Amino acid sequence: MASKDKPYRVYRGGRSRGPVKPLRSADGRDGAFSGDGGAEVGAPEKQPRKKRRWGRWILAFVLLVVVFFVVWAALGYLAFRGGVEKANERLPTRAERALSPQDGALWTNPTNILVLGADVGNGNRTGTGRSDSILLIHTDPDEHRIAQLSIPRDLRVTIPDHGEDKINAAYSYGGPALAIRTVKNLTGLPINHVVLVDFGSFGKVINAVGGVTVKVKKPILTKFDCPFATPARCQRWQGWRFHKGEQELNGRRALIYSRVRENKLDPGASDFSRAQNQQQVTQALADKIVGFKSFMRMPFMGGDLVEPLATDLTAGEILQLGWVKFRAPASQTIYCHLGGTIGDIGGASVILGSEENANVVGMVLGRSAPQPPPPGNPFAPGCRVGSPE
Repeated sequence: MASKDKPYRVYRGGRSRGPVKPLRSADGRDGAFSGDGGAEVGAPEKQPRKKRRWGRWILAFVLLVVVFFVVWAALGYLAFRGGVEKANERLPTRAERALSPQDGALWTNPTNILVLGADVGNGNRTGTGRSDSILLIHTDPDEHRIAQLSIPRDLRVTIPDHGEDKINAAYSYGGPALAIRTVKNLTGLPINHVVLVDFGSFGKVINAVGGVTVKVKKPILTKFDCPFATPARCQRWQGWRFHKGEQELNGRRALIYSRVRENKLDPGASDFSRAQNQQQVTQALADKIVGFKSFMRMPFMGGDLVEPLATDLTAGEILQLGWVKFRAPASQTIYCHLGGTIGDIGGASVILGSEENANVVGMVLGRSAPQPPPPGNPFAPGCRVGSPE
């Protein structure tokens, strides 16, 4: 008797209509069979080709934009680095030797940068004449904080090996090296880097970035040397005028605004209001340089940005400072100035330093909260948060 367990199974199903056709799997091999009414087992799903093509175009466009920005940034950096290398060559060796060593990278460690402005482009050599502007910048990357300390040029201080005199005379006696030593003795702070600014060509930088926008606190009417050739026009010349409110300044007007000491419309204007104007222009220029428009023009103007400068800072260090500034909000940026009382020594008007100057240095370092100058004395030292006004 045959066994009930059969070596095969019997399958029963409906009869398919039409010829039986072999199916092809996704890899192209013959697979199962099906009739007209059956579904092809293993057949790949059809994808809409339009979506695939659009996705590829978008991806290609994004990659192209990324490559463009990388290449453009590299070209801009090379142009900028070439200009900085020339600025490094312009700095006197004695000035570089007077600096204190930098502790680590600038984008992670505090640093002090002395900015000295003078007319060295009109036939003068770097390190001659008196410094027209003295600004000390302190950065604290850990706290995302930047402080600018303006030192009035008429402040009477002790100049090493030269005795008591106005602080701007240090630049005349011994160039930037002696100015560095004098500021170091005055503030007690190490000077890690120095930037010499030639005001004779400073306007070129501002013109290169398309001008700067500043907010004029009070109307200004001042008089410089007559800019006209004919005597008749000079007689009608009243002076340079700046209206109250925001104004777009080109290189020439920004330089004049930075140097205003006497305002015919404001008898209270002084060297302190002049320092505030300089801080405004400096801040506006820094904001413009890190803007998108300047980035797009960097391969063409990278060298022009540092043409008026002589410095020990490398291109990489300047970029690190730019990153520190980018991360510092307005609430963590303070503008300070030293001061005192007006005195007369030998017929020359000077500022006799106040004991509060030491407290202002502490505010710069973040050891105490910034305090504005007390009312009643326009030459009193103090600090303001978020704006030099």
